[in-house]
Amino acid sequence: MSPRSVVHSSFLVERTYGQAPAVVFAAWAEPSAKVRWFAGPDDWQQEDHVLDFRVGGQEHAGGGPKGGPLHRYDATYLDIVPDERIVSTYEMHMDASLMSVSVATVEFQPDGSGTRLIYTEQGAFLDELDNAQERERGTRGLLDQLEEYLRQPARR
Repeated sequence: MSPRSVVHSSFLVERTYGQAPAVVFAAWAEPSAKVRWFAGPDDWQQEDHVLDFRVGGQEHAGGGPKGGPLHRYDATYLDIVPDERIVSTYEMHMDASLMSVSVATVEFQPDGSGTRLIYTEQGAFLDELDNAQERERGTRGLLDQLEEYLRQPARR
């Protein structure tokens, strides 16, 4: 067994989207929207995505490459200010191992006719199963997928 460890780290990612804050916020809040962009790589098998978007509500998403390992995201919503802010805590697991525990804050600020999104994460990364650099890379990928979703003609 490898030695136990914890590394505390944080990162911030900013993006600007061409849609109003209400539209970008809805992509996080509406289950039918979020399932379309909040997912692992295309070649992964995906578990059902569950989103109960309210203070105290929970979200679950998971998946992984064929043959494993299974990556699982389990979140709880602590603060929601419509069109302005979302604060959640979440755990990441790989199979039965807890990889990390994080606090994530998503801010939606008007920027002309669009939105400036500020994503801040503070995490405890456990037992060298994950790290802030990889998590930031994954988060940037998800925000790229959000941008692609928002650009779809039905979103305009």
